[in-house]
Amino acid sequence: FLCLDYLASGNPRLLWYAFILLPLALVCDVLDGMVARAQESRQSVLGGDLDSLADVISFGVAPAVLGFTLGLRGGWDVVCLTYLVVCGVSRLARFNVTSATLTDEHTGKVRYFEGTPIPTSIVLVAMLAVALWFGHVNDQLWFGAVRVGPASLHPLVLTYVLSGSAMISA
Repeated sequence: FLCLDYLASGNPRLLWYAFILLPLALVCDVLDGMVARAQESRQSVLGGDLDSLADVISFGVAPAVLGFTLGLRGGWDVVCLTYLVVCGVSRLARFNVTSATLTDEHTGKVRYFEGTPIPTSIVLVAMLAVALWFGHVNDQLWFGAVRVGPASLHPLVLTYVLSGSAMISA
């Protein structure tokens, strides 16, 4: 909503608030996991699914919305941003299905991950924040735009594709 408000008002402070919320979401995600593991008897399937839903919003939808807000609005850009979100959903769905068999019974943590965890998309957010800080949020930052068939593509959006692909790699 901060991004929408920024697009309506042009107030750059709103973007900085949006950027601050994402690392805060990461801290809350880590703390939530610690609390859930500490209360073994109160863990629930619903809690795990809600955690995954929050992760998709915080580390899938939010980075995609930030990219769109900062200029990744070409037709192929939108496809690439959507790809990140779909990969995040797929990655978390697979995690929820397989986590019971991969969890170490002593620590309560999953022994290994299949694909990179969705919070790694915070790297994309950091990249956007640095660009905004140095005032390079324009077509120059996105390495211009190229026309590919019926729509345009900013080459930098391919970092979203790489991030999404890493999430779903086995």
